[in-house]
Amino acid sequence: MKGKIIKGIAGFYYVHVRGAGVYECKAKGIFRKDNVKPLVGDNVVIEVLDETLQKGNITGIMDRSSQLIRPAVANVDQALVIFAIASPQPNFNLLDRFLIMMQQQNIPCIICFNKLDLDGEGLGEQFRRIYEACGYQTLTVSADRCIGIEGVKQMLAGRTTTVAGPSGVGKSSLINCLQSSITMETGSISRKIERGKHTTRHSELIPISFGDDDGTETSYILDTPGFSSLGLFDIEKEELASFYPEFESYEKYCRFGGCAHISEPDCGVKQALEEGKISRLRYENYCLLYEELKNRRKY
Repeated sequence: MKGKIIKGIAGFYYVHVRGAGVYECKAKGIFRKDNVKPLVGDNVVIEVLDETLQKGNITGIMDRSSQLIRPAVANVDQALVIFAIASPQPNFNLLDRFLIMMQQQNIPCIICFNKLDLDGEGLGEQFRRIYEACGYQTLTVSADRCIGIEGVKQMLAGRTTTVAGPSGVGKSSLINCLQSSITMETGSISRKIERGKHTTRHSELIPISFGDDDGTETSYILDTPGFSSLGLFDIEKEELASFYPEFESYEKYCRFGGCAHISEPDCGVKQALEEGKISRLRYENYCLLYEELKNRRKY
């Protein structure tokens, strides 16, 4: 029998088998011998030990299409990163760090600006345009009033999506909106694995079904603990510009090859910045991250 690991706690793995529910499984000793640890998101083969109690053993792990280090999860198709338009004010430096981290792992990102109901100044649309101009899919929503949720559902349908963002941005509220059309089976899954309604302590996949889903493919969302800071891993300062896709079309106008776009004269990127073709907010974050990498100690 084949399924997907949706949660792992204290050596137990909860495997969602489409049409059959969730099986509580242990991993066979051969995985420890081979130094292989099953991850949330793994597609696995299980042997059923007790059909009534839905218990089994994981006997095989299928090849992974992707693997994230933090959170530790396999086979993610995309990331939905959520920031609030207000309350709290968005930390764009943190957002750019997250986007870089996902680019490093070749995971496409969707940016969702939540709390549209608190946006009296139209800032959400301004933020959306900045990141849309950089090539990212962006959305503005209100999870509190369920505004814009259909657009989110369309982007998540049939895929496994990691949902992440700082604490307090309405991440759990948005996930609850996405679960409004959840199947009864998935509702029982949530009870069985004791998913907290308001606080996320462990990474877990939540199988969801949308109203227009024909049942041929299950969608999953991965709820993860909120983050407040992210370091930049395995990046040299000279590589940073490649993680700002909006720079690419202007770099050919730089006088010097390998231009850092900071203090060099005749820089195509800085010229584009002055002409309003590149977001000053994004460029200033780039400069801050560049200095951080420049001053980082190497051990």
